[in-house]
Amino acid sequence: MSKGANYNLKFRRRVEGKTNYYRRYIYVTTDAVREVVRLTNQHVIVQFYQIEEKGDKTIAAAHSIELVKKFGWKGDTDNTSATYLTGYLAGKRALKAGINEAVVDIGMFKPITGSRIFYAVKGSVDAGIQIPLGEVQIIEERIKGEHISEYAEKLEEENPELFNKIFSRYLKRGLNPKDLPSHFEEVFNKIKENGA
Repeated sequence: MSKGANYNLKFRRRVEGKTNYYRRYIYVTTDAVREVVRLTNQHVIVQFYQIEEKGDKTIAAAHSIELVKKFGWKGDTDNTSATYLTGYLAGKRALKAGINEAVVDIGMFKPITGSRIFYAVKGSVDAGIQIPLGEVQIIEERIKGEHISEYAEKLEEENPELFNKIFSRYLKRGLNPKDLPSHFEEVFNKIKENGA
């Protein structure tokens, strides 16, 4: 550990990689509702926060496991389609709570082109929340999982054994990965009807 008069110790949450205080200061001074998107290894969490004196207040939230439990999602809970659906569900709940606009808080993630974070934001925008996105590249085919469907079709023809190995979780849940786009539409319509 460094010592001396000129050494400045960083804040604990910055060292742990949890808080970017420069961005946090900007959010606090603007007093805007934040859409916080967090990606884990297996799930996606989308929350809308209002900054208050006592601390951040959660206004609306959605977790990708809800897609499985409430809406019958059979795909993975961390892929692009699930990320979009989770963002859409959180957006519907935020609209119901009276939120019309928000800013995106991506935390310590870097804004990389094609990142799943922006698919969650796109879901919230499609739900009706006004969020400044700027020049973000979002491929519509990836939202519905068409790229997974095409890859599964190609792989099943070339190497059925590898197909069964890679898509074993899909098959175990009773979903052929080639049917992912139609399954996406089915779950999307369920969320649209009674998501909030």
